[in-house]
Order: sequence, then structure tokens, then C-alpha cells
Amino acid sequence: MLSLFNRLISPTNAHAFWIGILFMVLGNFLFALNDTMGKILVGTFAVSQVLAIRSVGAFLVLGPMLWAGRSIGRVDRPWLQLVRVGVATGDTALFYAAVAYLPLAEVFTFYMAGPIYVAAMSSFLPGGGVGWRRWLAILAGFGGVVIALGPSVAVYSPGILYALAGSFCYAGALMMNKVLVKTSDTSLATLQALGALIGGGMFAIFQWTPPSAMDIGLLLLLGVVACLAHLMISRSVKLTPVSVLAPFQYSLLLWGVGFGLVVFGDVPNERTLLGAAIITMAGLFLLYSESRSRRRMRVDALIKDFP
Repeated sequence: MLSLFNRLISPTNAHAFWIGILFMVLGNFLFALNDTMGKILVGTFAVSQVLAIRSVGAFLVLGPMLWAGRSIGRVDRPWLQLVRVGVATGDTALFYAAVAYLPLAEVFTFYMAGPIYVAAMSSFLPGGGVGWRRWLAILAGFGGVVIALGPSVAVYSPGILYALAGSFCYAGALMMNKVLVKTSDTSLATLQALGALIGGGMFAIFQWTPPSAMDIGLLLLLGVVACLAHLMISRSVKLTPVSVLAPFQYSLLLWGVGFGLVVFGDVPNERTLLGAAIITMAGLFLLYSESRSRRRMRVDALIKDFP
């Protein structure tokens, strides 16, 4: 059975292209489900406690994988790994803190701007030049964030502050993923779960609420669902070109709107929907521009090497 599954998710599978798309959609569905469960649980438990027990749940998935591999593999550039663990833990903790105050769709909107922040930060790295079209898309994306913020910034709103800070942590984690491309998905997921377990556990000691057996089950399930989502999306980008997957990445926002409406009765306002639409279009343009630039570089390299 395991060998059959491995063949199914192999890039050499004849149906790998479609399986990658399916994994992206299912992964985003699981992330939205995880976030919905998290929003419910942070109504009872501190974010630190949710983070700690959730991380234990993640090892229910990672444990057998680590046992089969006997190790987490090569840990490339340990200090940068530490930075990535820090921003990834902040990303998750701040997300749960934000959804305690705001509807899911609104928090998702801020997080969808993460790739736009990455594009802006990349322009300051060596070889990361950004043309005027991309800068227009970046500015449009920031404009979408401002529209989504709306009048909320006029009054103190902890949820808005958490969502904005979390989206920058998410962008930082994306940047680290690009830098640490040689590290395996299992290693990244394991280090991230360890960081969340240690960070959450340190604060949970002072904020502990005794959970029932059902609560523990739900908190562990939270980690299982989040880990499966992460692994599915990581596998999807190995099966299908990122340029093809791009529109499906934004299905997370649709799942968030759906879960928010069905579970919490949250109807997104026009401001949030408009901001989300602008951020989505800007993000898709940036990805299209990057993929076209990479194709041009490959063609130039082929022409240069042609005898």
C-alpha cells in the first residue's frame, strides 16, 4: 500500500500534473479547516496552549516519517533555520490571536498579501531587481491591504495588529523557504513543529487551562490537519509548475469565506472583498511576471550555450 502511494505522488506519475492541483486545493481546504478549528479553540484556551498541543499532534504525522527516514536529513544553514522557525512560529501564533477578534476571511485577506511583501523585500537582495510593472503590482497589493484595513485603523484593534504582524511573519517564512531550498520538506516541518512546541510550551505554563479529553483530542487533531495540509502543498509544487498552481493557491480565501459563513455566520463586507480581489490580482500578476522572466532566462542560456 505504501509503495502504491509513493508511486501515486511521484513526479514520474503520468497524472502528476493533476494530482498536484488536487493536492493544492485539498491542502488549502485542510488549512482553512485547521484555522476554523483554531478559531473555536482559542475561545477557550490561550494561543500558547493551542500552539503547544497542536505541535504534539503534528508529530503524530511526522513521527512515522522520521522513523522511516531515521533522521530529519541535512539541516542546511542552522542560524537561518532558527530565523525561519521563529518567524513561522510567530506567523501561526499571530494568526490564531487575530482570528480570536476578526472573521476568518478578513485575516486570510491580510495573509494573502504575504507573497507581495516577499516581492518587495526581494528587490533589495542581490539579483532581485524589480521592474516598474512589478512595482506597480506591489503598490496595488499594498493598496488592497489599505482598502481591507478600511476604517479599522482609526480605532485600536488588537485583531488588525495581530493580522498585520502575522502577515509579515508569513512573508518572512516564505523568504526563508526560498533561501533554504536544499532542506527537505520533512526537515522544515519537523523544525517548525519543534519551534512551536518549545515556544508555545514556555508561555502555556503560565496560561494553562485544564482541557477535557475531547479538548485534547481536538487540539491534537488540529496539529494533524495542519501538518497534512503543509505536506500536501509542499508535494503539490513538486508535481505541478508553480505558475499553474497560482490561481489555486487563492482557493484558501474562498474556503475561509465558506467556513466563516457556515460555522460563524460571518458575511464578508464589500471592503474586505474588494481588498482581497486587488491583492489576489496583484499576486497573480507578480507570479506570472516572475515565471515569464525565468523562461526568458532559460531561453537566453540555451542560446548562449548553442554552438
